[in-house]
Amino acid sequence: MRRRSLIALAAVVGPGLLAGLSDDDPAGITTYSILGADYGYRLLWLLLLSTAALIVFHELGARMGVCTGQGLLGLVRERYGVRWAAFAMALLLVANVGTVCAEFAGVAAAGELAGVPRWIGVPLAAAGVSILVLRGSFHRVEHVLLALSLIFVSYIVSGLLAHPDWRAVGEGLVVPHLPLERQALVAAVATVGTTLAPWGLAFIQSYAADKRLRVSDLRYERVDVVVGAVMTGVIGLFVVVACAATLHASGQSIHDARDAAEALRPLAGSAASALFGLGLLGAGLLAAAVLPLSTAYSVSDALGYEAGIDDSFREARVFYLTYAVAVACGAAAVVAPGVPLVSILYLSQALNALLLVPLLVMAYGICRDRTLMGELTLGPLARVAALATIVLIAACVLALAVLTVS
Repeated sequence: MRRRSLIALAAVVGPGLLAGLSDDDPAGITTYSILGADYGYRLLWLLLLSTAALIVFHELGARMGVCTGQGLLGLVRERYGVRWAAFAMALLLVANVGTVCAEFAGVAAAGELAGVPRWIGVPLAAAGVSILVLRGSFHRVEHVLLALSLIFVSYIVSGLLAHPDWRAVGEGLVVPHLPLERQALVAAVATVGTTLAPWGLAFIQSYAADKRLRVSDLRYERVDVVVGAVMTGVIGLFVVVACAATLHASGQSIHDARDAAEALRPLAGSAASALFGLGLLGAGLLAAAVLPLSTAYSVSDALGYEAGIDDSFREARVFYLTYAVAVACGAAAVVAPGVPLVSILYLSQALNALLLVPLLVMAYGICRDRTLMGELTLGPLARVAALATIVLIAACVLALAVLTVS
């Protein structure tokens, strides 16, 4: 019986793990690096909070995908109408393309650490992820992406090599502490927000539908969701730990994950620095493959076209063209001289934050619709958890808006 359950779980694994680990993208790694460098172990408790929210967040997506076999924007169109679906698609498209730029910027930074110019590394990465998705079968793509996610182990090793104070780590995880200053509040909001993006919800739902998971698979998919979210939190923890034990202890500040990798060399050794840079490369490549997939799924769903990796180009032309355009735009923006990349990244993250709350509200409404969800309609406990997550994220968005204009 146990063996049969393990086989069933192995067959289902994928959507939750990939959606979770893709949240540890270069922007997320940068956020965690700055958190550890500036505040040491004191704000680790925020990772527990964001991990719990991510579990609730992705379970909603998996539930909808398994139950309906449709993507998120397809369900939005069905329940709320074409105008709402078109509005959400437009914002999601702009925000996602901007975020793809961030992923390729992470690839460029990791390549430059190894002496590879961005005009070589970024086009090669774009070509690699495009060939993988556009020419591969669903299972081949999934296996490669899952194998690529193993690179995140490098962050765990780099954190161990930094010899952290484990007593302080434990205290930081369970004792809430937040300095009452603007910079600390921004860091807290960014930490919660960096793991929760609308493209993650859209991806896990469409990917579960594309994988053709059934209602009977949902209990195994929930394990996949929890494992993916917990691994996301664990990776984030070790990034914070590596920077807290070295950069914070020596009083160094950084601006991005590349700074962290370079600064680790004299403080924790060349091995820790190299592993940190390798993790940044893996994070960029995984997110650069997954995020355009989310974009392609969402555009196809909103417009009512077929969307599947196993579909031919003739069957899913919009899906494949959207993927190719998203990758090309993201890579070109990073390579092209004079492009205001920082402004693009800022705008995309702002749009992500703004879009996330209404999308979650719509997802909550869909999950309470018995006509659409049947026996998988949200129960009382699930409704409370979903509402608490929405309130948490809305509070973060409001706090970020207030801090930005103040």
